[in-house]
Amino acid sequence: MSKDLLTIRNKVGVFVIFAAFLSAMMGLVFVDVVWMSDEVHEASFTEITQEILLAVITFLFLYHARGPIEQRPVRILVAGFFACMLIRELDFLFDKISHGCWFWFALAVTAASVIAALRHPRFLISGLADFMRHPAWGMMMAGMLTILVFSRLFGMHELWQHLMPGDYNRIVKNMAEEGSELLGYTLCLFATLGYLFSDRVK
Repeated sequence: MSKDLLTIRNKVGVFVIFAAFLSAMMGLVFVDVVWMSDEVHEASFTEITQEILLAVITFLFLYHARGPIEQRPVRILVAGFFACMLIRELDFLFDKISHGCWFWFALAVTAASVIAALRHPRFLISGLADFMRHPAWGMMMAGMLTILVFSRLFGMHELWQHLMPGDYNRIVKNMAEEGSELLGYTLCLFATLGYLFSDRVK
């Protein structure tokens, strides 16, 4: 098989796998709303899957931080960033200790990540630039924009109250917001796999 045909086969195969995985992720929202008849709350399949995806992304970046030293600082920082997002998603558990205390745990993880990354400061900027030049950066950015911008704006109470005047249903709002977040986390996972394992799918 020629190199071009091999590349096409590999890329199409990755697309099919990602499409199937994304379909399964979106199916969780359907299960939560239709079969479980809940409001996509903290104990829903959707929310739990979001937390699992964040944990997997964090683990992968931490694990691969043991690799080339020139990539170590940026991978530690990215792992710390997603670990902080995981802590934020688990705020309902930290609230059992003290309301809002998730912030202090996230701050501690941030400090630890920055200190660890600064052990090799000369590789920090170059490693970050390499990460942003990687083809996976586009998908990572799309995922982050979906999570941090789109889902927040799309899930505003005011928007859904105007869409459903006199018959506001919070379940619909939650489904839209959490479904958008799940999409964003899935894109971030795809980007993580593309960045860390790109040599295997060329």
